[in-house]
Parts: sequence; structure tokens; C-alpha cells
Amino acid sequence: MTEQDQLAAVLSDFARTLLTDFSIQTILDRLVDRIVEALPVSAVGITLIAPGSAPLYVAASDESALRFEKLQTDLVQGPCLLAYATGEAIESPNLAYEKRFPRFTSEALTSGLRATFAFPLRHNDERLGALDLYRDVPGDLTEPEMAAAQTLADVAAAYILNAKSRVDARATSDRFEESALHDSLTGLPNRLLLHQRLEHAAKRAERSHSYAAVLFADLDRFKQINDTYGHQVGDDLLIAVANRLSSLVRPGDTLARVSGDEFVFLCEDLTDPADVEVLAARIDNALAAPFQLPTVEVTATASVGMAFAGPGEQITPQLIVDADVAMYQAKRSGGATHQIIDIRAARHANELSTLEQDLHTAFAQRGLDIAYQPIVRPADGLVLGVEALLRWSHPRRGRVPTLDLVALAEANGLIHEIGAWVLRNVCATHSRWRREYPGKKLDIAVNVSARQLMGRHFPLTVAAILDETQMDPAALVLELTEGIFIRDAERAIAVLADLKVLGVRVALDDFGTGYSSLSYLRQFPVDILKIDQSFVATSAGDFAGGAIIAAITELAHKLGLSVIAEGVETESQRETVSAVGCDLAQGYHYSPAMPLQDIDAAFRSSHRTPLRLPDALQPGWG
Repeated sequence: MTEQDQLAAVLSDFARTLLTDFSIQTILDRLVDRIVEALPVSAVGITLIAPGSAPLYVAASDESALRFEKLQTDLVQGPCLLAYATGEAIESPNLAYEKRFPRFTSEALTSGLRATFAFPLRHNDERLGALDLYRDVPGDLTEPEMAAAQTLADVAAAYILNAKSRVDARATSDRFEESALHDSLTGLPNRLLLHQRLEHAAKRAERSHSYAAVLFADLDRFKQINDTYGHQVGDDLLIAVANRLSSLVRPGDTLARVSGDEFVFLCEDLTDPADVEVLAARIDNALAAPFQLPTVEVTATASVGMAFAGPGEQITPQLIVDADVAMYQAKRSGGATHQIIDIRAARHANELSTLEQDLHTAFAQRGLDIAYQPIVRPADGLVLGVEALLRWSHPRRGRVPTLDLVALAEANGLIHEIGAWVLRNVCATHSRWRREYPGKKLDIAVNVSARQLMGRHFPLTVAAILDETQMDPAALVLELTEGIFIRDAERAIAVLADLKVLGVRVALDDFGTGYSSLSYLRQFPVDILKIDQSFVATSAGDFAGGAIIAAITELAHKLGLSVIAEGVETESQRETVSAVGCDLAQGYHYSPAMPLQDIDAAFRSSHRTPLRLPDALQPGWG
């Protein structure tokens, strides 16, 4: 095994350990053990150093390494400290001739140490300590071995720094959360924390493509209560209102007091705008009963404004501004009537209504289409499957993004009809291919949305289409995203169990982009894992990136799953995913998604069985 192979093996093991819930200490202990196996050294240690503090040894492969790490700390002298101070690797291939740290050298030689090499733990301009390699015989490390050791030190430094940042951030949050991020009167999140939650919601919405909404509630005639009963009663009322409103918040949502008598709800992962109207009605009910305060009984009502961010729309602070404007319109129209005004929906009502009607028309007049992207064995270009992708080319807007198309179909209830149409066409096409090209055995994958899967009759629909088209169930792969399991895990398990009885297979798409993916691999009947293209994009030429893909692939294989690498765009990426053991790949390196007639033409023009890419690609493809 070459030095580069050894390094890749250690990085792969390190990346695989990072996918677990192990502590930082456990991960570093595992790392030093693997370095001893990969490099010609007898022991390895890691010491962290911070300005103004004593060095802290944090990992050692055995007792001798621990002894030498402690010795340098006690003597305040040694290769570890010198590597940290200079930012350069320190080589002492024969300690008998070492003059730079005499006290350490003398005692280390007595303890059996004969050579030592220290590599700074560095990340950009920051130094964290050193990785120390010890040998019980004199001798140099080769140049590739030195480079490998420094790479390992850099990877360890980056991980330690990230972990340290998380710990520091958590400690800071714990100390100052109450004073800096929460309202001192009610204990609710304040405006600052609300904006932070808004930023987090924006990132989550990019993955889930669900609705989010803000409700802005302002108490009616609060100033009159303050003027009549005094500010203490006003404060008591605000606390009581906060308590009642808090009981309405779903897990994961946020209720904040942003100013005076103003309260804001941030609601995420909504499947339908009507969900927020239900919450608005509950606000009305929550404030209906009088408030029994310590010194007086008072009644309170609220004006509520609402603003939406639909699937694909950005979630920004403007959402709060829109809800605030809507609240003032509700107050001007009578206040206690709690009229809900959706500024964002009003702004886009005509456009959305037109687009919904256009989608109905396109579906009725067969204006939707299906494209097919080859799925290839990366080792030899053998085409083993295709993924079917829904397309809509709007006559005025051009290509409508598939995510927007699916979200629109889910919102207006057309998703079940469109989904069944796609599945029926795809299965019929596959059955035709099987008759016309009997030597080209292909799987065919179809994306299934959350609402489509959770529909009451989805398994029955799939069964009927398989029977109608005479589709081989074993060749059909239904692709799902992780968000489906978040919404209703129990229902998802039941539906998938029914589908598995039919003989179809299930693929987990966009793996690694969100949620607790590893738990799904254990809990749900998944057959195929699709590694998200963001991992593939950084893999080529990057030991760490390639090692992470290798770790995920190895884990999937141990669980009996096949692995598909998405977004392969270059030859170097193909080489990487092939080398680490990915079973299949897809991406522009092989072919973009293409119309049915083009892939049919490729099949007809191929004189070989089976079809291989990219040499089978014709100019008309894509």
C-alpha cells in the first residue's frame, strides 16, 4: 500500500468516525491509533496549546506517547512546542544528535525514544498545538510520509477548531441567552433571537421547500389599560398574554415579544397556508376569557397580521415587516375582529392564480413532459438505469423549476393526478423498452413527493399501474427525500411497507443535506442511497472530501444498500466515486436529462448490448 493509500485509509476512517455520535476525545484517540498503523512510527500524541495557558495533551496512542507529551509540558521544551511556535514541521531523525531541546532530549533518550517528528496543528493563520510522531529507532521519514503527516495534522486541526467553536458558542449562548436573547419581562425570545431563528428557518426552508409564515399580534387598547390601571397591571397583563400564547406554539416554532404589546409567531414547515389561519383562530380563542390579574380583572383582544413565504421563496426580515403592515390594516378595519390579511399572498395572488390555472391547462392538454437521465456504473460507463424527471415548459415563463412545479401541484391538490400520470407513463415506457431492447436491462427511478406518498391510496395506485403496464416491480425505484420521514415517520413506515410488498425499491435522495440521515438508514426500508452532489463537487483532488464519500459508501454497503453518486460533472469526480466504491453515478459528465425520443435514439443507435456512456452520446442528446 502506498503512502497516499495509507493516508486515504486513515482519512476515510476518520470521516467515518465523524459520522457517529462519538465525543471529540474518542475521535482523536481513534485518529492517533490509525496513524500508528499507517506510518512507520511507534507512537503518536496530540497536544493543544493556547497563548497564556499551559500545553494540554489530549490524545496518545500508548503510555510512551503520553509520557513524552507530558514530559514536554513539564519541561516547557520539546519538538511539540517548537513546531507550534514556528508553524513548521520539526524533524529529529536521531535524537542522539539533537541540540535544540537538550533537557527533553536527555530524558527522552533515557526512556527509549530515538527519533521524533512534530507537525503544527494549523488552520489558516491559527495554530492550535502539534501532532507528535515518535520512533523507538532512529531514521528519517520520507517526503511523502512527512506530507501525509502534515495533512493529518491539518485535518485534525480543522475538526478541533470547529468543535471548539461549537463548544464556545454553546457556552456563550448559555451565559447570555436570558439577558441578550430573551425578553426580561415575559421570558420569551426577543427581536434579536427572532431574527436569528428567521435566518435558521431560511436555511431549513431551502432543503424542505415548505411554507413558512409570520403572525404579528398587537393587543388592542393596551395603552388605555396602562393609563387606567397603571404600568404594573400592564406588565401583569403582558405576562399573562405571553403565557396563553405560549401554549399555542408548535414544537420548532417561535413566539417572541418584539416591543411593548407586540407578539410575533414564526411558523415553519407548514404544508398549507390554511395551517396559519387555524393558529390565528386559536389566538382569538386564547384571549377570549378575561385575565385574572393580581389586582384587577381585564379583558384583551388582538389585531393579527399574517405574511407567507411559499415554497422556493426567500425567508427574510421583510416577512416580519409585511406581517406588521397587515396587522395595522386589521386594526384599522376593527381591531378585535382579528382580520387576517396576507400581504404576500395579496401581492402574488393574480400571478399565483394564473400559474395554477396554467398548470391545470398544461396537464389537461398534455403540456407536461418527462425527461430521462442515465444512471451509469462509473467503472466502465455501463448504463444500468435512468431517472425520470418531470418537466414543464411554460409558453411565456419558459422552463418552470421542478421544485416549484411540484410545490404548486401539492398546494392545489393536483399532485396525485400528475404523479399517477408520470408513474403510468414511465412504467409503460419501461415495459416497451423491455420488449424492444431485451438485452438492455434497466432500472427506472421516479421521484415521489411527500403529499403524493402520504396520500390514502398511493400503494393501491402503484399496484394498479404496475399491473396495467406489466412493469417489472423489481426494476422500479421510488425516490424520496428525508423530509418525508420528518413529517410523519409512522405513516411513512406503513406506506413503505405496503410498497415493498409490491416488490418495488426505495431510494433516499439528497443524502447528507439535512436532518438525522443515519437514523433513517436503520429505521426505514431503504434500498438505495443517493449521495448529494454537494459532496461529489468537492471530492476530486480533496483527500478529506473523497474520504467522506468513501465512509458513507462503506457504511451503506455494510447496511446492504446500493450507492449512487449524484452530480458527477468531471472525469476526476468520476474517478473518485469509482475508486471509493460507489455502485452507480449520474450527472452531466455522462449526460443531462434528455427527452424520451433522444434516449430512444441512443438505444437504437447502439450496436452493443448493453449501452455504455459517454461514447454512445450523440450530438442531439440533451
